[in-house]
Amino acid sequence: MKPVDKKIYLASKSPRRRELLRQVGIDFELLLLRNDGPRGADVTEEVLPGEAPLDYVARVAKEKAVFAADLVVRRRMAPRPVLSADTTVTIDGAILGKPATPAEAIAMLQQLSGRTHQVLTAIAVESAGFSAQITQVSEVRFGTLSPAAIAAYCATAEPYDKAGAYGIQGPAAAFIEHIAGSHSGIMGLPIYETVQLLRQAGLPLP
Repeated sequence: MKPVDKKIYLASKSPRRRELLRQVGIDFELLLLRNDGPRGADVTEEVLPGEAPLDYVARVAKEKAVFAADLVVRRRMAPRPVLSADTTVTIDGAILGKPATPAEAIAMLQQLSGRTHQVLTAIAVESAGFSAQITQVSEVRFGTLSPAAIAAYCATAEPYDKAGAYGIQGPAAAFIEHIAGSHSGIMGLPIYETVQLLRQAGLPLP
């Protein structure tokens, strides 16, 4: 079945992803999944034993999209493509998630200081008769960060809802010496790849 309008469902709580979709004129309705509660999370974001970073982001994005698409069917909502995404930071083969404490945030930024790391963002689109995903990989090099700069940044709210304890769109932009890849992908949604998948799913984009 073709989408009934030019809108999608966005299965993400990220304000940055909403901002990026608006930037390119893609209309969306939020379809939020539970992170916790009596029945637990709708989709767990825990890393499986031995799971590689690329496998991890692809799996989580896919599971979110599939779960959200099933909700659309069960709730008899208007048929539209469902978009989900997951972003992680990796260095030395390790996955750096969202820090829960200042100590975790400081440790992550110390690990990234003066080095190149990878930002992986997987996107997944589910629609009637269509299922696809792409993982975009970018490289980011930090300059050497002073203990004072790290402490000042971690004293703000900035690091705590972001993989790797930083966001390229905020004050941490001052930490970044070089990037290779997708700026929007580092923010959490690679726009070029997203538009390609949504077109393939039948969304009438120019």
